[in-house]
Amino acid sequence: MPAHPVRGSMVVRRRHAAVIVAVMSCSTALTAQGPVEAGASIPSVPAPQLEWRPCVPGSPFDCATAQVPLDHADPGGRSIDLAVVRRKATGPGKRVGTLFFNPGGPGGPGTVQMPQNYEFFPREVRERFDIVSWDPRGIGNSTAVNCFTSPREAADWNATKAVGFPVGEKERKAFTAAYADLVRRCEKKDPELLRHVSTADTARDLDLLRRSVGEPQLNYYGISYGTILGATYANLFPGKVRAMTLDSNIGPRAWTNDASDDARLTTFLRVGSDRSAAATLDRFLDLCGSTTTARCAFSAGTPKATRDKFDRLTERLRKEPVDTWTYARTVADAVNSLYLVSGWADLAGRLQELWRGRAPEPAAFPPAPPVPDPDPYLGEEQAAAVLCGDSPNPRDPGVYPSLEEASAARAGDAGRFWTWATAGCTGWPASPDRYTGPWDERTANPVLVVGTTYDPSTAYPNSRAMAEELADARLLTNEGYGHTALLNPSTCVQDHESRYFVDGVLPPAGTTCRQDTPPFTAPKPSGGVAAGGGALAVRVS
Repeated sequence: MPAHPVRGSMVVRRRHAAVIVAVMSCSTALTAQGPVEAGASIPSVPAPQLEWRPCVPGSPFDCATAQVPLDHADPGGRSIDLAVVRRKATGPGKRVGTLFFNPGGPGGPGTVQMPQNYEFFPREVRERFDIVSWDPRGIGNSTAVNCFTSPREAADWNATKAVGFPVGEKERKAFTAAYADLVRRCEKKDPELLRHVSTADTARDLDLLRRSVGEPQLNYYGISYGTILGATYANLFPGKVRAMTLDSNIGPRAWTNDASDDARLTTFLRVGSDRSAAATLDRFLDLCGSTTTARCAFSAGTPKATRDKFDRLTERLRKEPVDTWTYARTVADAVNSLYLVSGWADLAGRLQELWRGRAPEPAAFPPAPPVPDPDPYLGEEQAAAVLCGDSPNPRDPGVYPSLEEASAARAGDAGRFWTWATAGCTGWPASPDRYTGPWDERTANPVLVVGTTYDPSTAYPNSRAMAEELADARLLTNEGYGHTALLNPSTCVQDHESRYFVDGVLPPAGTTCRQDTPPFTAPKPSGGVAAGGGALAVRVS
């Protein structure tokens, strides 16, 4: 699995094949101001100049750096750098325009994840659009949040807390102390940058990038957290939306806690990630138990026997870990590995190794894409700076054990994982630039919302909520498994997306698609790539 355990998002920090990046936090004593409002006056800023050149010799991807204001309300002040990547349209004479892509997170480095997952985009979209992505402000190869002086220092800090989530009072105290220490480190670094890494700040960056490539209106594809970024853009710049697909959504009102700072639940409990992960894990075990060990190594012959086997394994690991594979690490690995159906058989293999008392090999990283820095620093403080500043979470660390038990009562092991995913947000102040609504500004063109029924991160009801809360949106349901239809391909979804991006044609209301390759079956070609492929870049978190 990943290099870091990570937790959530949209989140999982795994470098394997999914897309997202870890969230967890750091906190800073910054003064909170009022949230951004739709239509808020921002001074006009010249579009940055993009000087494209091959990312590395022979690469099909071009790279550039954009300079943007740190504070969009003060364009003459400090500027920061955004790392940008592009793949030109592959169909000569067919180009429609530029499509911007955000891979989620928060904290996903687009300069790595777009090249890594490029083949998953629908073939016609690749032929007709230049596809552009970027590392959002505060992230990766852009001007980045980094609260440590060296990779060794970051690794030493990470080693002070439990992998996955804390179990027991001793680990909870160490967990809380680790994030308090992270807060102190972050406060010494760049508090000015931390005040300006909100989703609204990034939406304004996106509008500058749109202008930089000469597009009169935006074409955008956002997955996971990228759906909140897209919804924010659509409401700050409603007249600039040409085509926008939001895949595996977070409900805007759940993200903002209905614009209230008084959060009784964490972001992911409001979003329902615990219940959705539990339902997806149950389906993993049922489908595994319904097939042979040749297809699912962890199968015990029937769905019930396989679920019982998983329960016995996790109970055993609570008492006696296998090497570094604790109960919490195993649960985190299981939840994170549900993101890609192409990785379910590998997850089953790791669980079977643990059942036999042997430490499994972590999931392999995908090949590095042809870009200058395919492995940028992606510390937890980067995702935290966005998520914790934007989305309210309980501020008292003492409430997390009771939240965990309540979530475990409804979602089992997955509830424990998702409860602690934002524990580092307890001391993080609200971003002065966060956007809290309204979400129903009338866009120039309708938005396409895609939701997968068994999504272990962003529960399907969030996609329904997104379609309802936006002023003009159409929901496309993907009956299947995993996080995002992009990385768990459906030819049906891809065909609808292609028609929408190229011609502006939405699927009929109530349209339902199915995944190309169900779990534990042999992959078959889809959309130019094997549905069993997959790669991702970061272990997300």
